[in-house]
Amino acid sequence: QCLYQFLAFVPPSNGSLRKPGTAAVMVDTQHPLTLLLNGSVGDRELCKIQYHFGEFGNYSLVVKTLSTSTKTVSCDLVINEGPINSYLPILFAFLVYMGILAILIVGRLFMKIDPVRNWVYKKLNPRETDRLINSELGSPNTTDSVSSDPTVRLWSTVSRQRLRSLDTFRGLSLIIMVFVNYGGGKYWFFKHESWNGLTVADLVFPWFVFIMGTSISLSLSNMLRWGSSKWKVLGKILWRSFLLILLGIIVVNPNYCLGPLSWDNLRIPGVLQRLGFTYLVVAALELLFTRAGAESGTLETLCPALQDILPYWPQWIFILMLEVIWLCLTFLLPVPGCPRGYLGPGGIGDFGSYPNCTGGAAGYIDRLLLGEKHIYQHPSSSVIYQTTMPYDPEGILGTINTIFMAFLGLQVLLFFLAVGYINFSNLLFQGIISAILTKCSKDEGFIPINKNLWSISYVTTMSCFAFILLLLIYYLVDVKRLWSGAPFFYPGMNSILVYIGHEVFENYFPFKWKMQDSQSHAEHLTQNLTATTLWVIISYLLYRRRIFWKI
Repeated sequence: QCLYQFLAFVPPSNGSLRKPGTAAVMVDTQHPLTLLLNGSVGDRELCKIQYHFGEFGNYSLVVKTLSTSTKTVSCDLVINEGPINSYLPILFAFLVYMGILAILIVGRLFMKIDPVRNWVYKKLNPRETDRLINSELGSPNTTDSVSSDPTVRLWSTVSRQRLRSLDTFRGLSLIIMVFVNYGGGKYWFFKHESWNGLTVADLVFPWFVFIMGTSISLSLSNMLRWGSSKWKVLGKILWRSFLLILLGIIVVNPNYCLGPLSWDNLRIPGVLQRLGFTYLVVAALELLFTRAGAESGTLETLCPALQDILPYWPQWIFILMLEVIWLCLTFLLPVPGCPRGYLGPGGIGDFGSYPNCTGGAAGYIDRLLLGEKHIYQHPSSSVIYQTTMPYDPEGILGTINTIFMAFLGLQVLLFFLAVGYINFSNLLFQGIISAILTKCSKDEGFIPINKNLWSISYVTTMSCFAFILLLLIYYLVDVKRLWSGAPFFYPGMNSILVYIGHEVFENYFPFKWKMQDSQSHAEHLTQNLTATTLWVIISYLLYRRRIFWKI
């Protein structure tokens, strides 16, 4: 539902020289396009062609006059040079990483053979014969000292109880986030969707929020179990939230090479800022109403479909109140020059009827409370919809649904720890809500799936995806132990360091270098995968040295 955009003016043909009029244009290849050819007199429509052009293809639209009296023309699309297969670099990269994985698996199998392991150990440590003897015969003294130390024994118990699947899921989300932030090989599906809909890049942030919610339950229960008072825990929550928000403001305003930071253009919202505020609300809510639901014995007598809701009804009431606020502000708040409840991108969308209404109430609240210069200036809608209004995808109104997303993650783990199994009725219920709100369509639903708005349908859909993926990882890593979680486990253990590090060093070598062909998917993919892999290696080395940055 976009306005037609002017591409080029084709001059009339020169009859004496028999030279046709020509014009060259470059068009987008992400979406199918409609080409409309108008006559110069009265803008009369001569022909219309719908076509999905391919990358680096060369095409000609040949227009011939069939009858001068009736002014009829023919339009034929000719492929001069076929498009390239832009997905071959992805296939090649996949094969390379699968080859590396196969080598590591084979190497690990060989290292389980005692003669091979001892030979490798001798080559790497030729002078440390004592350690070699201990590795072959064992060291009774060391074993006794460790087992007799209650502190070490307690630490080992806690370590074994840690769910590796949570760190693996967090690391998977983080690594995908790093890859897409670095460019994702310049593929459109590794970029954020222009407005409604989903791409790979739109999945990772809500997954990260979801897993943050699950981690809140474990961290709070551990602090309370170790004897910390609720006031002391609340102080830690406030301090951690403050640090996340402060670090977020520093990271999203990288003017280090451009002189002193200008307060006039300081961006306030951001990813870490939203995570910090979400953590504050959800953790404080859980701390305020925490209860030993699993020990009370009441869960078994409740309605099975409501077992994960009734024990936590105060929290659910608070969350539902927040959702009512989101709905009222989104659909009832009057926005100057825009219809109530507008959820569109503005610009040339909706046939250009509301050019300055990007994001509706969400964009208006940010511009009103924060100011146009203090929010994101280059939203994903600016390319396709040619919007001119700034819009921040991490704005104020969307934070409400981010809190909802984290709360859903919290509830999943609370219920699992309480009764020991997963309630799939909750997953089914969220799926039904998503289907109703979206009408199972991209643009025609009551509330479309939209990452920029963090719509309710976006949250329920992403929660379903996160739930299924976490369940799969939990089964493979913690239940069957078929997978250690590597390599995603390592960045998951150092998520703050990896996230801030990849933002700060984004434009530094070896994470970025000048490319020979800036239009090449292969070069971009090589650079982005190299940078992402380096952060995985860094996180692994830090893990081996037991270096973790915790806030």
